[in-house]
Amino acid sequence: MILNVLKVFGGSVIAFFAGMALTPVLTHYLYKYKMWRKEVRQFAPDGSPTPIFSKLHRERETAVPRLGGILIWTVPLMMIVLFRVFIYFFPAQFIFHKLNFLSRAQTWLPLFTLISASLVGLADDFLQIFGKGKYIAGGMRFSRRLAMIILIASAGAWWFYTKLEISSVFVPFWGGIELGIVFPIFFVIVMVATFSGGVIDGLDGLAGGVLAASFSAYAGIAFFQNQLDLATFAASIVGALLAFLWYNIPPARFYMGESGIMGLTTTLTVLAFLTDSVAVLPIIALPLVLASGSSLIQLLSKRFFGRKIFKVAPLHHHLEAVGWPAHQVTMRFWVIAVVFAVIGMVITLIGRT
Repeated sequence: MILNVLKVFGGSVIAFFAGMALTPVLTHYLYKYKMWRKEVRQFAPDGSPTPIFSKLHRERETAVPRLGGILIWTVPLMMIVLFRVFIYFFPAQFIFHKLNFLSRAQTWLPLFTLISASLVGLADDFLQIFGKGKYIAGGMRFSRRLAMIILIASAGAWWFYTKLEISSVFVPFWGGIELGIVFPIFFVIVMVATFSGGVIDGLDGLAGGVLAASFSAYAGIAFFQNQLDLATFAASIVGALLAFLWYNIPPARFYMGESGIMGLTTTLTVLAFLTDSVAVLPIIALPLVLASGSSLIQLLSKRFFGRKIFKVAPLHHHLEAVGWPAHQVTMRFWVIAVVFAVIGMVITLIGRT
């Protein structure tokens, strides 16, 4: 048990210090080459103008680099590569075998999801920075990003359904619900829904703190399920997120961007399915639900009723618009994230007894 605890927490600590060491190098080049948007976004995805958002974010959007998400997904990847190298050269050293968390059954799929979705986000960030692409002010069209996420989700659904032979979901205090051939479709829908929660990335440190709480919850769930490699993988992401937050606490030194948020939201979905706790994902990731839900409500209200519910969507920008300081919005969302991550984890663990 002691070694298991050290594996999981050690992975998180190593990721944190690795992230702290790499960030000054990364941000040096981001500022050197001015890797930020050259103009603030003026329009919503539906083409309508966003004057309130533009006013609130004009100065920061065009002076702070994007691509901070590179730190979050490269740190766990570097750890995996280094542990494998150590095992190759020092096969008799037990500690390297224990620290290694790459395994076919537990971490191949989440690692594939993290890297592939993050690379799509990285491409989108570059398009935004250089003002390229079909999207307003640069970047991929939302439809293209969505298509890439559906492709990644389909690969994950195929892996679960054919390789892992999983076709049911567990509901705490209820039991398993067999979905059969509908399972792959359900998997894709959940990943797309979680991906849509990526709109939470809009204030300094907001997405980092919220996702750190969510990944911590799934690290805890995986640990109690004895999925130690998966728990360590999630914990390493938490460590990298904490290093990111160290430099992202207002005023942010850099932004996560699509290179971080796309990989994190899609990977969170995979963790939920691998721990058979997708039923509590809306609880554990409640701030993502609030962000995407408020955007959807705003869009539907404008389209069908011709008026807005919120001054600006998502919800955290509405709170800014009505007078809440950005740091106050961020910290209150962090509190909500931690509370509901704990609630979701507890429901998952006692819901099987």
